[in-house]
Amino acid sequence: MMSALGRTFPSDCRRCSAASTLDKEFFAMKKEHQMSPGSKTFVTPLDLYRAISRVWSADTSSPTNAWSPSNPAQNHCSVTSLVVHDYFGGEILTTLTSGGTHFYNLIDGKVWDLTVSQFAEPVPYDNTPSTREAALADTSQEKYALLTSRLKGNK
Repeated sequence: MMSALGRTFPSDCRRCSAASTLDKEFFAMKKEHQMSPGSKTFVTPLDLYRAISRVWSADTSSPTNAWSPSNPAQNHCSVTSLVVHDYFGGEILTTLTSGGTHFYNLIDGKVWDLTVSQFAEPVPYDNTPSTREAALADTSQEKYALLTSRLKGNK
């Protein structure tokens, strides 16, 4: 079983383990495009969630302005999965939802979906392996830089 912010879901390790055996360079964004963990350190993904949820906004959502203060996680899955990957490594996964492709993370065998609160219904996780490039293609380098900058400044 896997959990996402306290929720438990069935595990499909065969898909995830196949991705973990691939060359890590294939999954890694060029170093100059990755956020370096600055002075802000998070012990767990939940600690990161508490900080990042305060800096999500219309200009960091994908598409831009497809966001609302009443649903701050809305349309932040791809950029958030990149930041989670920066701090905790692991894998970036996707699943199809009624709204399209949804990005989230697998860290030490556990699913972490920091943007699951955007959904009004259960997410049908199928744990499809993805890449940093695919997550970045769903957002932009500018939104990633803006979100990481705000996160570093939010102490």
